[in-house]
Amino acid sequence: MKRLFLLSSTMIVLGLAVVLASLASRTAQAQDQPADSADGPRRAVSDAVAADMDPAELIVTVPNLPTADHSQFEILKQDFQSGPEVTAACLTCHTEAAHQLMQTSHWTWICPRAKQELEDEQHIAVGKAEHVINNFCIALPSNEPRCTSCHAGYGWEDKTFDFGDETRVDCLICHDQTGTYKKFPTSAGHPVYESTPMEKREWPKGSGKHWEPVDLAAVARSVGTPTRSNCGSCHFYGGGGEGVKHGDMDVTLAEPHRSLDVHMAVDGANFNCQTCHTTASHKIAGRCFSTPAFDEREFVMRGTGGNMLACESCHTPRPHPTANPHKKNGETIHLSWSDIARNKKLNDHTDKVACETCHVPKMAPEKATKMWWDWSKAGEKTEDGKPVTRKTELQTASGTETVPTYLTKKGEFIWAANVNPEYIWFNGRMNHTFMGDKIDDQTPAKDLCEHSHGANDLIDENEPVVFINRLDTGYADPLARIKPVKIHRGIQPYDPVNKTLVIPKLFPGKGPDKGEAYWKIYDWGRSIEAGMAYAGLEYSGEFDWIQTEMIWPLSHMVKPADEAVTCGECHTRSEEGRLAEVHGFYMPGRDHSPLLDWLGILLIVGALGVSLLHGSARLVFGMKG
Repeated sequence: MKRLFLLSSTMIVLGLAVVLASLASRTAQAQDQPADSADGPRRAVSDAVAADMDPAELIVTVPNLPTADHSQFEILKQDFQSGPEVTAACLTCHTEAAHQLMQTSHWTWICPRAKQELEDEQHIAVGKAEHVINNFCIALPSNEPRCTSCHAGYGWEDKTFDFGDETRVDCLICHDQTGTYKKFPTSAGHPVYESTPMEKREWPKGSGKHWEPVDLAAVARSVGTPTRSNCGSCHFYGGGGEGVKHGDMDVTLAEPHRSLDVHMAVDGANFNCQTCHTTASHKIAGRCFSTPAFDEREFVMRGTGGNMLACESCHTPRPHPTANPHKKNGETIHLSWSDIARNKKLNDHTDKVACETCHVPKMAPEKATKMWWDWSKAGEKTEDGKPVTRKTELQTASGTETVPTYLTKKGEFIWAANVNPEYIWFNGRMNHTFMGDKIDDQTPAKDLCEHSHGANDLIDENEPVVFINRLDTGYADPLARIKPVKIHRGIQPYDPVNKTLVIPKLFPGKGPDKGEAYWKIYDWGRSIEAGMAYAGLEYSGEFDWIQTEMIWPLSHMVKPADEAVTCGECHTRSEEGRLAEVHGFYMPGRDHSPLLDWLGILLIVGALGVSLLHGSARLVFGMKG
């Protein structure tokens, strides 16, 4: 027994010595070898750069400093009476600016690349101006004066708008630096002028509050490089109000703190929108309906004209450092072997998990976003015929916010704040249900999609649902990644005879059909007939209601690394796990097979048994000499 005890003790000590020696060797190699050899032979240059340097140090943000003082220009010291007059003055120096803008989707509301691709397939153009329908305010045709308050132009009131008139381009909405320039919500892109009648300055209607005229000359003399606030004057308010459309864009991004968005934080990198949405000749990089925001996930040297929208453009496809020394925030840091092992494992995720999946852990953290919009409930009034408004309070990460849950004009809503996103397979491309497309109004939602019902909506899974945009991809697609999204669901009108989504005329405007607008007469039949006639689409004269959903990917409000999603939030068998509804692949910690589990147990028991048998045999035969 004494010899057995000594032999066992010796084996344990030797085993520990081997393990410690191996760990020491790995740590020494990691610290002593150059950055490009931690994983063996040198990888791509971008990987070596990422391993050795904090990607933030690679960013060169263009200074927000103009090269001319516009307050000195005599032509801008005149008494402007309208926006087009300001534009005419701008064009005396910036002779090509309007022409450049006119080639972009900010002017045409048509996606150039989608137009080219879909013309070959379906012979249609795609954009808010044509064919696209949504489940917020539904569609542009017949509602232009209200929708085009976010157009980069003046006077798009109907089909007669002159897209070739350069003075109709609005320079000030993107370049104002006073913070006082605002388009009036129902004036087709115009602000309030001195000449605007007092009754047309009131907003909201019936509130008794009137907008003051904009000092056009002062705004014109202030112009400079667009800021987050310039872009946000439209994009923060998509869908008819702040936070309505996007779950990752609202006014908090104008001056965000680091915990809200690590890139745009005023106390951090302080990116403006163009840092990622790079621009050239007024063309701004970005996702456009069916076309992806970027085609390649690779490191891009800033200044070479490449698209910078992919996280990998700065952070490379292997963003977590695996070599020593590593620079972070200007400091040289030596990683431990455990840090390197962890980061290697994190890098193994990047071929199937989008960066935002871990680094955008919450949707609408500080300002609520709309999740459900039921148009069928619109029209309720008080006994004396007054509009009805109901509100509720939501708890956000920064306090309490009051949001409307019912409006006579728009129906019933559900909002959410500081909640987990939904997750889907996303390869950058989306297919859309366009105006006039035939829809399926028979198949129950539960038979179409495993995630047709979210945590913040009233979807009935036994009733049909129309996917206004959809993703035909999955795990097998090499371009697909698990991506966080907001899915906006609701109920909107459709034609049950022609089986198409319909376009109601909501806003009165100035045309001959202004008396048919829903917000004027609250008659769905008449407003749908007017909207469909304006759009030139077939309408049977009958309408009903159908459930719809629309996907909005989340890419902003990126948290610092120490606030990212933890491993256990996904790798869990809990029904509350973040990826519980993402299927088509095996994920450790979430998925299991009883057969494999038993095989694994048998292998472990077998290995232990063989080891004990081997050790016992050596002891027995060793005692016998």
